[in-house]
Amino acid sequence: MGKRHSRLSPEETEELVQTTHFSPQELNQWYKGFLKDCPSGSVDEKEFCRMYRQFFPFGGDPTAFSSFMFKLLDTNDNGVVMFKEFMKALSITSRGTTEEKLEWSFKLYDINHDGYISKEEVTTIVDAFYKMIGHSAAFKDRDNTSQMGLESIFETLDTDGDGKISLKELQQGARDDPTIIKSLSLFERLY
Repeated sequence: MGKRHSRLSPEETEELVQTTHFSPQELNQWYKGFLKDCPSGSVDEKEFCRMYRQFFPFGGDPTAFSSFMFKLLDTNDNGVVMFKEFMKALSITSRGTTEEKLEWSFKLYDINHDGYISKEEVTTIVDAFYKMIGHSAAFKDRDNTSQMGLESIFETLDTDGDGKISLKELQQGARDDPTIIKSLSLFERLY
């Protein structure tokens, strides 16, 4: 975005109006706040984790979860999150359509970017979440309820029985059972 100004350029504003669910006024307000927290106009992973830590000061460790979130936001994989990337993610999580939220959630859980979600990936994300909010026991070590929930979700969504969930299976499962969306949106409010 070049030299930092207190307002977005008309071109930047128009691009974000077209690609998010925010008005020009809202975008400029968010931009001012973003520059206040990130004067360079971007944030690297270390700083992103530090910022996340401020929201969980009571014993939680957000390192792993914030790293997953950072990688999800850094859509061009250049090692920094720019305002445009931040706003696109915020738009999806706060005002996005069900389809947008499903795609976003799928990308969060698909850690290795192979186009599928495995049980291991779900466990890894959920573990990171519980560590972040201060629960010391790992997801896999919890009572059988959590594991049974994971098994149930996979049984419901993995319609071809290959042991992994595709985006198409996730979308169909969400259409068939709206509670799937609630299960996956556990992390929306933490972004």
